[in-house]
Amino acid sequence: MNLLLLSSSRANNSEYLAPNLDWIRQHLNAVSSVLFIPYAGVTLSHDAYLTRVQQALSGLAIRVDGIHQFACAKTAVHEAEAIMIGGGNTFQLLNLLYKNDILKPIQERVTAGMPYIGWSAGANIAGASIRTTNDMPIIEPPSFAALHFLNAQLNPHYTDFVPADFHGETRDMRLAEFMVLNPQTPVVGIPEGCALHCQADDVRVLGQAGAYWFLNGEKHAIAVNTELSRRFNSVLPQPLLNHG
Repeated sequence: MNLLLLSSSRANNSEYLAPNLDWIRQHLNAVSSVLFIPYAGVTLSHDAYLTRVQQALSGLAIRVDGIHQFACAKTAVHEAEAIMIGGGNTFQLLNLLYKNDILKPIQERVTAGMPYIGWSAGANIAGASIRTTNDMPIIEPPSFAALHFLNAQLNPHYTDFVPADFHGETRDMRLAEFMVLNPQTPVVGIPEGCALHCQADDVRVLGQAGAYWFLNGEKHAIAVNTELSRRFNSVLPQPLLNHG
C-alpha cells in the first residue's frame, strides 16, 4: 500500500496543509489528479471544503476533484488515480462512507496500490476502527469499523499536554481506558506536524516530534523514521494489511 497519514492540516500557526506540502508532493509524484472526499466537513459545505484544499495545493501540478461532483461515488473511486480525505468529524465521515457504499471500494483500490492521503479524521479511519478518535459522536454510523489499512488504532492530534486547573480526562487517560478493554490492540498517537508513511509493508514515522505507541497499559515514544511494521506483526496474528 501507499499511505500518507497526517495528524493534522496545520502545525502551530501554519497555513492550511502548508507543513505537509512536501510530503504530499512526494507521495503524489506520479499522479496528475486526486479525488478529494470532503465528508468529514459538517459546518463547511462540500464545495467550500473542496475549494480550500484546491487552494492549498495550487502550487502542485495536480488536479483536485471532489467526489460530490460525480454522479456515482463508486465510479469516482474506481476511476481515481489517488484518494485524499480531509479532517472534520470522524463519525460523520465514516457514516457517509457507509451511506455511499464506498468503504470497500476504497479498501480495494488502496490495498491494490493506489495512493491514499488522509489527515485528522481522514487519517483516523485508516486504522481498524474509529474507537480512539477525539471528536464527538454527533451521528451514529452503521459500524465503528473503518478502512483497516493498519492492524492498529490511530489517534491523530495526539498530545499529552494538560492545562493548569483542568479536571477532565486527559488523552492518556482515555487511551488507558481503551487499553484496559483492548490490551492486545496497539494505538499509535500521532502529534500534530507528524505523520505515518506506509509503503508496501514498510511503515515509518515522519515529523520532528515522532509518535507514541500504546499497548497493554504501556506507552512508548517512537523516534522519527522508526520502522513499525514488525511491531504490528508481533502483536497481532492477522497480516499487517487488510485486503478486505
